[in-house]
Amino acid sequence: MRTGTLPPLNWLRAFEAAARHLSFTAAAEELHITQSAVSQQIKSLETALGRNLFVRRTRSLQLTDAARAYLPSVQGAFQLLLDETAAIAGQDRESLLEVHSNMAFTVFWLTPRLGEFLDAYPWVRLNVATSVFTNEYTAPYASVEIRFGSGTWEGTQGEVLHQSDAYPVCTPEIAKRLKTPEDVLNEKLFDTIGGRQSWDSWFRAAGVTPDEPPEQHWASTYVVTFDLAARGVGITLGHDLIVEDFIADGRLVRPFDIGFPMPDAYYLLTPPDARLNRAAKVFRDWLLDRIRSESD
Repeated sequence: MRTGTLPPLNWLRAFEAAARHLSFTAAAEELHITQSAVSQQIKSLETALGRNLFVRRTRSLQLTDAARAYLPSVQGAFQLLLDETAAIAGQDRESLLEVHSNMAFTVFWLTPRLGEFLDAYPWVRLNVATSVFTNEYTAPYASVEIRFGSGTWEGTQGEVLHQSDAYPVCTPEIAKRLKTPEDVLNEKLFDTIGGRQSWDSWFRAAGVTPDEPPEQHWASTYVVTFDLAARGVGITLGHDLIVEDFIADGRLVRPFDIGFPMPDAYYLLTPPDARLNRAAKVFRDWLLDRIRSESD
């Protein structure tokens, strides 16, 4: 590609969508074109750039280092176009709330309370994006971001929303047959991939030393493990903020009053040097007040 020239816009749109979904198929559905068209456009872009943008595996895609470096600029350019187009078209940008949020937090805590927020601020226009892992979706233009992790991300500062103990949860029926912490070893155990809280930590806190490592099952998100636990398939680890509604309505219970401090937490972030619009400011204040009121 000659210096000073740009790739066609449709190539860049295909790359951005595929990188965000990590799927050519999902990108094709979003863009209303065929999967082969997405694949061909990305191949054309890779050829023009002289760089591979994806590591193609049988059932998954991964971004290359070049793609990770390129993606924020492409997304930022698209967002700039959207913002300026909206301004010309007369859209009220002060009412637009862009939220990028951890999936489990969104499903189990935020969504059940969003109606309350929108009733209080009916002028807000909401756009929520979710992800399981922090690096799955780069959203440099999000007004507010909620992440689960250690709190250290390059170039981004965050404040703790909530941090608590982790503990087992299961249906009341399973809890009835758990007389001692050792009995947990006889059940199907579920945990999430990528977190630093684990069954090993809980067994240590409970004073249980298994003769051999217990058999465990894994999922990428609490959305899966909580659903399995609520269906009575087994026991999973939970924590206050996202399991409290399950416990309140009786779908899940804590079989033992034993927990351990979670090394990870939920963090509230805003992009560096970002000017929060009116919608983002009221959402940020509402979110902090709501979580603190539930934690008291």
